[in-house]
Amino acid sequence: MKSLSQTWFADGYIDFELKKYTLLAYLQEVNKYFCQNKLYPLLADVIFHYNNIVAFRENKKYLQEQFPKKLNGIQLAQLQLLYESMVEDDDLMKELEEIIHYASSTMKKTINSGTEIYEFVENKINIEPVGVMPIDHHEGYFLLCEGACKNTWVYQYRLSIFEKHDEKYRSIKTEFVDVWQRNLVNSYSNIKTQLIKQRTELPNPAVYALETDLSLPIEETLLPIAKRSLVRFITNNGYTA
Repeated sequence: MKSLSQTWFADGYIDFELKKYTLLAYLQEVNKYFCQNKLYPLLADVIFHYNNIVAFRENKKYLQEQFPKKLNGIQLAQLQLLYESMVEDDDLMKELEEIIHYASSTMKKTINSGTEIYEFVENKINIEPVGVMPIDHHEGYFLLCEGACKNTWVYQYRLSIFEKHDEKYRSIKTEFVDVWQRNLVNSYSNIKTQLIKQRTELPNPAVYALETDLSLPIEETLLPIAKRSLVRFITNNGYTA
């Protein structure tokens, strides 16, 4: 589906009804995906657009702090010029403020809908360490199993810590390894043993099993939620410094 531009609310002809139609068409497509329990990347996309218009409304100078990964220097300059030109036109700014007010409240409803799905899925994921765990949990594997599917998806993960505004954040990078058919032979312990034999770069890896009874799209929903759940699990259990 076609996403909104980063400055959709102020692109071209600024008219409330036109922008309302543009927004509703976009959110209609997003909600179709949510109805199929497909959250990503659209949930993140809606949240970005919501934060973008709120930041534009509150103060343009915060744009760079809010979106360092999504907006480059040229785009930031364009937003700043756009803001400065509009504050000088009372009628235009009034129309834009009406658009932003409607868009923020409407997007918030869609975000809440996606967040409800996210939280429901998150609460249905069970995480357990597999076998003896090493001291270092920053790198290893996780085994992902869902619902009626008789497969175990295996991913290698690496945790990293970065600082932003004097606060520490943890991110996770993953690499798909393989799929094992779930059976008595391919138990979690046996899969761990095979991983150690086949991938000698991690002789004593941390391995986690992530299970859920739900049947969900892997790439669009289960995997991104599982990754965030694993980061939280490792952090809350004191496995990271």
